Amino acid sequence: MSLPADYFDELFADSDDPWAFRTRWYEQRKRDLTLAALPRQRYERAFEPGCANGELSVALAQRCDSLVCMDLCPRAVELAVQRLKRFSRARVVQGRLPEDWPEGAFDLIVVSEWAYYLTPASFIEVIDHMLASLTPDGAVLACHWLQPIDGCAMTGREAHSLLHSRLRLHRTLRHEEPDFLLEVWSRQPGGIDLDEQVREA
Repeated sequence: MSLPADYFDELFADSDDPWAFRTRWYEQRKRDLTLAALPRQRYERAFEPGCANGELSVALAQRCDSLVCMDLCPRAVELAVQRLKRFSRARVVQGRLPEDWPEGAFDLIVVSEWAYYLTPASFIEVIDHMLASLTPDGAVLACHWLQPIDGCAMTGREAHSLLHSRLRLHRTLRHEEPDFLLEVWSRQPGGIDLDEQVREA
């Protein structure tokens, strides 16, 4: 990681929502676009590292049979646990990537707004973990801010370039705006499953 761990502790010491996920229209709209980009309505087991206070996690939990969330910051983990307590098959763990990658297989991995905090070498290790744990019908969704961030080893665009070159999967969606890039890669070349039945969360 290119930033010290206490960087995030300090952010959450000042606010339970340091990036204003709950109040900024930019964040709400980006979250809605992220959810709309998922090609399937339901996923069996998803992983969301860098879950922060669990704002996106709550929405993902409604689309997943099982959800594993992770964050480095203890306070963020506490907040995410509280947000997800009504979802019995969602759990939040504290951990650091790439060292603490969870066991088991995932059919969805969400990489949202954290890859640029890692060095390229560390992120390559993370990508290798993704490939090793992704199911045969699995997908990776990534969404990142494109403007430079002080102290980060990569830009969002550089992180997505590493993902695309290292994953070597089918890129099924790419949406770019001046401030962020949203992409989905899948082991399967197809897009939306037109035969998938609507299910209750």
